[in-house]
Amino acid sequence: MTALLLIGVDALAQQDASASTSAGASSEVQASEARSQNPLSDYRLRALLTPQVEATLSSRMEGTLETLPVSLGDTVAEGDVLASFDCRVEQARVDVANTELSVAKLNAKAKRNLRKLDAVGDLEVALSAADVDKANSSLSLAAAQRDRCTLVAPFSGRIAKLHVKPFQTMGAGTALVDLVGDGALKVRLTAPSELLPRLTTGQALSVRVNETGKTYSATLSAISARIDAVAQTVELEAKLDASHADLMAGMTGTASMSASVGSSTSPSVSSSTGSSISPETVAKPSE
Repeated sequence: MTALLLIGVDALAQQDASASTSAGASSEVQASEARSQNPLSDYRLRALLTPQVEATLSSRMEGTLETLPVSLGDTVAEGDVLASFDCRVEQARVDVANTELSVAKLNAKAKRNLRKLDAVGDLEVALSAADVDKANSSLSLAAAQRDRCTLVAPFSGRIAKLHVKPFQTMGAGTALVDLVGDGALKVRLTAPSELLPRLTTGQALSVRVNETGKTYSATLSAISARIDAVAQTVELEAKLDASHADLMAGMTGTASMSASVGSSTSPSVSSSTGSSISPETVAKPSE
């Protein structure tokens, strides 16, 4: 009798374990089905507007800032002067180099004339020509140092920040101005990493900007190659489909995808007995 009771208890335990396993599998399938049927438009991704190109322009020399002809928010074109330093020393070096070049050229011309009269040898003519090349190099170096006195805009854009004031003395590498480029802004997004298999470049987005209260169309342009292991998120970039005068870098908002995720045909799930069971069947509660 005792043996029969033990066998019965063991059978009941096995049935409970099987039921628990089946319930766990059903729960996982339900969660998977819910995720697969969830459209991307249901996700609201935090969005930040940033310029296509921006830079903090710094001093390339040590000296005193003489002029700063731009102000906060000014629009500048490529090649416009943004700042200039006191360049009297650098200009004097250019003048000296020019004089040395003129002397070297006169000396070389004289040596060539003397060579025609056999008054000097070929070596002296060659050395005079080398002096001309050396003077040319010195002039180029002095001119390059003088050109560092003037900071020009490397691209068209707007002044976002001024770090210095006129007549301020500073060292090389001191930040002068922040310049943000013109043109359509790009959108930086942070998405849950579970969406990564469903994201492709070229997908359409709708971006609602908090500061304007308007919605703008954009296109997903880049997907980061790394997932944040702590936050389980992936960084994305999108491009606005057009330029908008009312948008500025630094504005924030939310973005949503217009495409849906999930397949029209649900995949089958294998049961512990080896048979194939559809998720719909597993997800139904037992009557």
